[in-house]
Amino acid sequence: MTAAGLNFFPSADGDLAYRDAGTGDPVVLLHSGFADHRVFDDQIQALAAHHRVIAPDVRGHGFSANASRPFRWADDLAGLLRHLDTGPAVLVGLCMGSAVATDTALEYPELVRAVVVSGAGTSEFEFKDPRTLEHVAEAARLLGTGDVGGWLDHFARGVAGPHRTPDEVAPEVVRRLQEMCAHTLAKHTPGEKDWKVPVTDTWSRLPKIDVPVLAIHGALNAPDSIAMAERVARTVPDGRSVTVDGVGHYPNLEKPEEFNGILLDFLRTV
Repeated sequence: MTAAGLNFFPSADGDLAYRDAGTGDPVVLLHSGFADHRVFDDQIQALAAHHRVIAPDVRGHGFSANASRPFRWADDLAGLLRHLDTGPAVLVGLCMGSAVATDTALEYPELVRAVVVSGAGTSEFEFKDPRTLEHVAEAARLLGTGDVGGWLDHFARGVAGPHRTPDEVAPEVVRRLQEMCAHTLAKHTPGEKDWKVPVTDTWSRLPKIDVPVLAIHGALNAPDSIAMAERVARTVPDGRSVTVDGVGHYPNLEKPEEFNGILLDFLRTV
C-alpha cells in the first residue's frame, strides 16, 4: 500500500493527502469514517472526464497526518481548497464525509457551490434506532480494546446494513473497505486523545445552506443513516433526494454506475 498518485497539502499540523484529477468545475469527494480517498475510485475516473476531482484523506485517515492539536474538519477542507485556489466546489460526502461537507457549507459558504450527502447529515450525528445504537456501542467497545480483527468483522456488518448479512454483499466491496479501514486503524492506538473540535448548532443552522443539496440513499441502509441525510435535504431551501435500490451504506461501491449517473445528472444542474 503506497501513496502513489497522491499530492500533499502542508497544513499547520502535518501533511494532508489528496487526489487531484481532471479539469473543469471542482468536485470534492469526502470519504466515510476509517476509509480514505480510495472509497471513491469508481467515481474519480468517471467524474474527471468533465470536472476537476479532488479527493482528500481526512486528517487521521489514509495517508494524511494524524492530529496533534485541536482541529475541525471544515477548517482542514477550507485550507486545502484555498491552497489549491479553487472553489466554490461541489462537496460530495459519504457518511462521515457528509458531515464534513455540511460543516464546511455552514462555516465556509463562499467555498461551496452544492452539497451531496449519503448515509449521514451533519457532524452532530443522530442515532435513535436501537439496532444502530447497539452497533455504535459495540464498535466503540472493539476500538477501545484494540481488537482490530473483531472491529473489521463488525464493520462488515455495518456495510451490509440491518437488512442483510455481510455474505450478501459482494466480497470485493467488503475487502476494499476492510483494507482501507485496517490501514487507518494502524495509524492509531487505543485510548489516544481525540483532537477533533465539534461544530455546533449544525441542525438549527441548516436552513442557511442556500446552495442545491442532494441526498442519495441506499434503500437497505440503516434507518438513522437515511433519516439524517433526508433531514438535510428536507431542511435546506433547495434539497432533493433519490434512492438506490438493493444497496446499503455504500451505494457508490455496490452500484457505482447508477451512483455515478445520479451524481453526474445533479452536477449538470448546478
